[in-house]
Amino acid sequence: MSPRAGQAGHPARTLAFVESPVQLLNVLEWAHLHGLHDPGPSGPAEPSGPGRAEPGVLSGAGGAESAVPSGADGAGAAPAPVPTPALPTQPGPAHIGPAYAGQASAVPAQGRRLPAVAVPAGAAAGGAAAGGAELTVVVLSPTDPMTRGQLRRMADLARDEGYRVRWEEARGGTTAPFHTIGGLAGSLRRADRIVMGDPFSRYVQLLLTITRARDLVVVDDGTATMEFVAQLARGERLVRWHRKGGRPGARDLLFAPVSSSARRRLTPSDRRRVEVFSSMPVTEIPDGVTVTANDFAWTRARFGPPRITQSADLVGTSLVETGVVDGDRYLEAVRNLAKAHGATRYFAHRRESVEKLHRLAAETGLEIVRPDLPLELIARRGPIGRTILSFPSTVVHTLPLALAGTGVRVAVCDIDPTWLTDTASPRAQGFLSGVTGTARDVHRLAAVSPA
Repeated sequence: MSPRAGQAGHPARTLAFVESPVQLLNVLEWAHLHGLHDPGPSGPAEPSGPGRAEPGVLSGAGGAESAVPSGADGAGAAPAPVPTPALPTQPGPAHIGPAYAGQASAVPAQGRRLPAVAVPAGAAAGGAAAGGAELTVVVLSPTDPMTRGQLRRMADLARDEGYRVRWEEARGGTTAPFHTIGGLAGSLRRADRIVMGDPFSRYVQLLLTITRARDLVVVDDGTATMEFVAQLARGERLVRWHRKGGRPGARDLLFAPVSSSARRRLTPSDRRRVEVFSSMPVTEIPDGVTVTANDFAWTRARFGPPRITQSADLVGTSLVETGVVDGDRYLEAVRNLAKAHGATRYFAHRRESVEKLHRLAAETGLEIVRPDLPLELIARRGPIGRTILSFPSTVVHTLPLALAGTGVRVAVCDIDPTWLTDTASPRAQGFLSGVTGTARDVHRLAAVSPA
């Protein structure tokens, strides 16, 4: 789907709604492919609503937020990381490890803003001149400090690419949703195209009831994209895979009309076009939906190639935090996997708990790293291990694309059914096996056994 002209000869107005760093990364990939730009002379938009007075924040050590001294949009000199008391660290990247040895040289610098990157002639900027499409990224900020920190860093990258960024404190108190929705209503009605990273989000579903846009785009939000497309094809209600099978709660029932409306709007019709931009395997494609492949061209053009180390790196998952995998079983699996493959570093998922990471560090001897950017960018910048070990997750699909041509091997370890909790969704094992089985260019490992 190429950018289409807006009304009265104006550029097509595109609003992108993101709630996670990966969603924002994939918006940048989508915009790069379609040649979008910001034609306005006014520069980045300031935050609005309850977050207007808040200074920008970057991810400091251990997920703490540190102030940016250069105004509301958070662009400027790098702040000194502010460590959180719960997570002792050394200056440099956020680490947890035995005796908390920093080893700052072992991973990419995490505490400073990335520099602006020149756009090659004839690439995204050249395409933008022809397409004439305007993009504003709206960040519906979560409350989790690690996610907020990564989102601030990604917002800096979006500004460096020339896009407007509007930061909304969408969850900053009881009245925040009313301020956010009220402040966005006009832009939603004027938008020609809506891009969203999470069609399961109640916030996004509510915003979809306001827009009149004819073009709707869903960019990857990890493995959830596979489930979204399948549910849309089958005409099912939109439910995250790890919650499916449970009884709907009171809030689910109350929100059901909005969710049903969102599903109808995300179904293509004569009046509405729907695109899915994904690096994930999409097999059940709904009638009328355009699927565009995300091959991480922007990431590969802007960063790397990385320096490759001789050791292995292990990628963490939040399956324990979402109630799918038992914590003790997970720790045992990490310990055995690291020992079998000589892994020395563990890249934590942004939603992993501090308590769990402390325990991993103490009991496995791994150096725990909390990245301040999505792992695709961290790996592409390097240094990165020659082998990357992962459990079933989005990165087994995205890292081979981001690291294409580097010689890095991505290996995925299956989830043993005995690791699942009693409360895990009945579909959990099948879904996780599907994530592993459909991954391309990865080496598949059997579930590790106790030593």
